[in-house]
Amino acid sequence: MSENGLDALLVYGAGRYASEVYWLTDWPGGREAYVLFQSGKDPVLLMQLYNHVPMARVLSVVKDVRWAGANTGNGIVALLQERGLADKKIGLVGSIPHTQYQKMRDRVSGAKFVELGGKFRMLRTIKSAEEIERIRIASKLTDDSMRSLGEGIKIGMREDEMPALIEPVYLKAGGYAGIHFMTSMPMRDPHFPVPSQYHSNRKLERGDCIITEISGAYWGYSGQIHRTYSIGEGPTPEWKRLHDAAVEVFQVLASAIKDGTTVREAEEAAEVVHRRGYTIYDDLIHGANQYPPIFQTKSTARHEEGDMVFRENMVIVIQPNVITKDEKMGLQFGETLVVRKDRCESLNKFPREWIVCRG
Repeated sequence: MSENGLDALLVYGAGRYASEVYWLTDWPGGREAYVLFQSGKDPVLLMQLYNHVPMARVLSVVKDVRWAGANTGNGIVALLQERGLADKKIGLVGSIPHTQYQKMRDRVSGAKFVELGGKFRMLRTIKSAEEIERIRIASKLTDDSMRSLGEGIKIGMREDEMPALIEPVYLKAGGYAGIHFMTSMPMRDPHFPVPSQYHSNRKLERGDCIITEISGAYWGYSGQIHRTYSIGEGPTPEWKRLHDAAVEVFQVLASAIKDGTTVREAEEAAEVVHRRGYTIYDDLIHGANQYPPIFQTKSTARHEEGDMVFRENMVIVIQPNVITKDEKMGLQFGETLVVRKDRCESLNKFPREWIVCRG
């Protein structure tokens, strides 16, 4: 606020586990909520739904917790007016609904609103020791779910039954599911290059492979891991070459990245995937919980950010999604790491290998 000459900062989040609101309050969120910071005054958490207010009062470190009223837009306007901000400079963070933003523009028309979402996100790229500990717990839950998946995959199981092998691991340990993207296909008849966000009712067969992108979460922070499974037999030669290339790219990046490494240097190092005759589809690297940096290889770059520098205690996911150029065959290999002064430290302990299930 000081750096940008603001009188207040208004942060919006919606849905359960609304990241920005969760980070600021330690309340996981509900339908929609705002957190208002103002110089010289205590912050306010303004929220929906009414029956979520009691729990928010228990969990939130922001102690002034209020129901927004039947109409959240009217509630936030009233709060800004109450706080004397109708003619002040207010920073905005989050995807504020158009109707609510328009009410603020119309009813506190003397205020100057400034978009600060990008700068706010950058605040979160370097993690505290406490945040890293939560991600370490989430990464253990992710490892445990991968073991459960490997032990539970059976011939004849439907693809859309596999999440039932994963989520109980989190729930029993006080965590929750982040994502479980998975695609099954015959190794000798591949048809899809990325782990699928939605699962089919296809039945698993001997000779299948299952490509995965799995995240377990714990109190606002998630781990992430990517491994490939097969049923009844190991990888075919074509799949082994693909897997070896993904592991190579992962290892090159994990060795290259440390405090002071630039995104451009990491992009250049990852060009090895193209020299092996493959390309990538998904992002090559992203920060934990989808925070910066987010980028691809030099040859596949589609991001708009300028060059960024890795710093100590950034938490990143290195996740090369190596695919054939016809996009019929692909897998993902990676995990969650902390950037240290001279290296990357992995938060995952699950074996870095192709997993063969007996089925």
